[in-house]
Amino acid sequence: MKLVYDIDQKPPIRKNLVYALQQLLAIMAATLLVPILADASGLYLNQPAALAGAGVGTLFYLWATRKQSPVFLGSSFAFIAPLAGAAAFGFLGIFLGALFAGLVYVVIALIIKATGSAWVNKLLPPVVIGPTVALIGLSLCGSAVNNLQNTAVSPDNYNLVCIAVGIFAFLVTVWASVKGGKRIQMIPFIIGIVAAYIVALILTLIGNASGIEALKVVNLAAFENMEIFKVPHFTFLGIFGVYDQEIAAAAGEVKHVTSFSDVLNIFVLFAPVAFVTLAEHIADHKNLSTIVNRDLITNPGLDHTLVGDGVGSILGSFVGGCPNTTYGESVGCVAITGNASVSTIAIAAVYCIILSFFGPFTAFVNSIPSCITGGVCIALYGFIAVSGLKMLQPVNLADNRNLFVVASILVCGIGGLTLNLGPVTISPIAFALILGIIVNVVFNRRDANEAKANEANQ
Repeated sequence: MKLVYDIDQKPPIRKNLVYALQQLLAIMAATLLVPILADASGLYLNQPAALAGAGVGTLFYLWATRKQSPVFLGSSFAFIAPLAGAAAFGFLGIFLGALFAGLVYVVIALIIKATGSAWVNKLLPPVVIGPTVALIGLSLCGSAVNNLQNTAVSPDNYNLVCIAVGIFAFLVTVWASVKGGKRIQMIPFIIGIVAAYIVALILTLIGNASGIEALKVVNLAAFENMEIFKVPHFTFLGIFGVYDQEIAAAAGEVKHVTSFSDVLNIFVLFAPVAFVTLAEHIADHKNLSTIVNRDLITNPGLDHTLVGDGVGSILGSFVGGCPNTTYGESVGCVAITGNASVSTIAIAAVYCIILSFFGPFTAFVNSIPSCITGGVCIALYGFIAVSGLKMLQPVNLADNRNLFVVASILVCGIGGLTLNLGPVTISPIAFALILGIIVNVVFNRRDANEAKANEANQ
């Protein structure tokens, strides 16, 4: 696609500050949701700390990739179950889990550095990676729709007001991206979120005045007991016992890692999941490569992106507890706005660190109705799915060898086929990718002439 700002270009600083805020809003909801889902008590995982951890991890990633890959790292949903289990071992247990997961990435990066990345491209041709990227977007559709319906605010689990506000957010985002002026086209998500928030706030005020529960869309309770400045519960402080008295007062027990058996349990919880997220790492970078018109697998190289993601995740967890991963929302934001500037990603990461200390911002984000997030995500997740389908354009789907590869990935992935192998759970996306690779390698072999012709077409 034609980029407004390429990777190494820097928008004017005033504009860049706004563009970075948009990136922040794109990744914010998911990053702040993970610690809640993994530790509802909030004793060991903290939203502002997770936000700061995402910023720290992203800054390291940008350094490790030599500022050649515009990717944002945010809290990973794949680690929610392991995080919930690791919380039984306290702050150190949570950090050790991220350490083990990150080291898996580092080991694979060292292997790729020694062997080269050519085999990765052969193992993951467009016929495999295209439907996998599309699957990542499609697998998020349920999340977008659930947020759009925002059933939590309605006693009958269905709220037309929330759906209307969410659709309004989506339509305003589309208008800003397609019909707006050049400046507006660069910030469609900010326009969509702010416009819908104003409408939702008006409806909420009317609901409070009239007593109509269905109109109370905005969570104004998020602003109660708000502190202007507060130091987040950083994981590294928890490891050294800073919060022990606070936790003991709230829960009566402070949890610690006490034996090698505990360490082994944590390893089993986290290390296998790293192999699952590895598939999404490669798919996200392949997808982004088509957007920025350069092969990120070779430059800066998959070894650099894996080290950036793995060590960035370790550093992010040391600060905020949650292991990080590459965010499709960020990739979608780059695709829609045409802004691939690494400087924008870097400023967004700095925003995360600074704003984690600023209570009103966290409160504002928590007050944003999930239906608005869902409406905006229709565009974000849709772009991810469509970009994967675009990768299939050079693939001849009239050839059954290609057709069955794509079919195996889409059907198993959309159908939600999950494999539970003892303590290891292989997600639908990871399983679909593995099956697609197997079908492609076993049944899609081509002789030398066919391979040359196929490479020429792709």
